[in-house]
Amino acid sequence: MDELSFRLVDSIEQIGQQTWAAIVGTSMPFMRYEFLSALESSGAVSAKTGWKVQHLQVMHQQDVVALMPLYEKYHSYGEYVFDWAWAEAYERNGLEYYPKLVNAVPFTPVIASKLAIAKHFDDEQQQQLVTVLVNFITGKVSSGQYSGWHSLFITPQLLAQYQSSALIARLGTQFHWCNRDYHHFDDFLAAMTSRKRKNIRKERQCVAKHNLSFEMLEGEQITANDWQAFYHCYMHTYLKRSGHSGYLNQAFFQTLGRTMPENVRLLMVYQHSDKPVEDSSENTEPELIAAALFFVSDTHLYGRYWGALKEIDGLHFETCYYQGIDYAINQNLQVFDAGAQGEHKVLRGFEPVAMHSVHYIEHQAFSTAIEDFCGQERHNMAQYMSQLDELLPYREPVKESD
Repeated sequence: MDELSFRLVDSIEQIGQQTWAAIVGTSMPFMRYEFLSALESSGAVSAKTGWKVQHLQVMHQQDVVALMPLYEKYHSYGEYVFDWAWAEAYERNGLEYYPKLVNAVPFTPVIASKLAIAKHFDDEQQQQLVTVLVNFITGKVSSGQYSGWHSLFITPQLLAQYQSSALIARLGTQFHWCNRDYHHFDDFLAAMTSRKRKNIRKERQCVAKHNLSFEMLEGEQITANDWQAFYHCYMHTYLKRSGHSGYLNQAFFQTLGRTMPENVRLLMVYQHSDKPVEDSSENTEPELIAAALFFVSDTHLYGRYWGALKEIDGLHFETCYYQGIDYAINQNLQVFDAGAQGEHKVLRGFEPVAMHSVHYIEHQAFSTAIEDFCGQERHNMAQYMSQLDELLPYREPVKESD
C-alpha cells in the first residue's frame, strides 16, 4: 500500500457525485452524496457553523479507492458522542481542544461505516489501507493543527479494522426496534407482557381521543408547502426546547426532497374539528399540529426530526415511535432507529444496541486519562445495557440484535 496518496478537499463537489456513489454506494441514506451535499449547499455545514469540510480522498495511482466524510470542528455540537468534559479539562489546563478532526455525518447519530473502501479490495487490502489511513490522519494531528481525531457511530466491522491502531475505543448505546416477522402492530403487542401491552394501548388511546389523523407522505408526494409546514413544526419545537431554531434550515430539507425522494418519508399529523360538517360558522378544515421526518433504506427506517405546534400528552410517542413501528411492519423493514438516546424507548419495545466510536488524542497525558475513562465507561455501559435488557417488555427473551 505504499502507492496510496491522500487528498483533503473542502467541498464534496470536488469529489463529484459519480465518484462518491461508485465508492460509497447509495444504500445508506446518510452517507449518500445527496445528503452530505445538501448539508453543504444549504449552509448548515460550513466553516461559519463550525463544520469546516475536510473530506478525505484516498488514491491508488490515479484511482479513488476510499472516501471518508471529515470535518474540522470548532465545537462539539451536533455530534452526539459527548466530549464536552474533555474540552473543559483542556481549557482548565490552558490547552486548546479545538479545532479537532471529526469523521461523522453532521447532526446524524446513525451507525454506519464512516469509511468507504473500493469493493475490489479484499479483507487484507482493506486492513492495510485502514492502517495507512490512520497513520496519515494521526500524522496530521501530530503536526500540531488539531488536538485529536474522532470517528463516530461506526460499524463493528470498522471498529475491528481500527483495533490494530493506537486508537481509544468508546462504547455507548442506542435503542432500536427490531421487526421479528410481525404482520401487524397487534403482533408486536402480542409479544409483550400483558401489563406492558396494556400500557401502550392506553397511551395510544389517550392520543386517539384528540381526533387526529396521520398521513405518511413518500418522496415525490411531498410538496413545497409540506416542507414549509414541516419546517415550521421543527423550528417551533427546537425554539421551545433549546432556544434556537435548529441546526438545519428549510433549504436543506427541500433539497433532500428533490435529490433523494426515494429515501424520504414525511409524516403529517392533523387534528380534525369535532363540529358537525353542516356547521359552517367556523373553519372545519383539519389543522396540521405536528410533523416528523423519516428516512428509509432497503432494511431500515430512521426517525430523525420532528416538531409539534400543540401540546398533546403522548403525541411524541405516537408520532415518532408507534407510527414508525406500524410503517416498518407494513413495509417489512427489519430495524427502526428512532434517534439517539431515550431510555424510555425500552419499555416501548426498543432494544439497547452498542454504539461505537474511536478517538485519537495527541496530548499523551490526556490520552492516557481519556483511555482510562473510556475503559471504565465501557465496563459501566456494558452493565447498563445488560440491565436494560432485563427491562424489555417482551414475554420471551429477544434474540441478540444486529
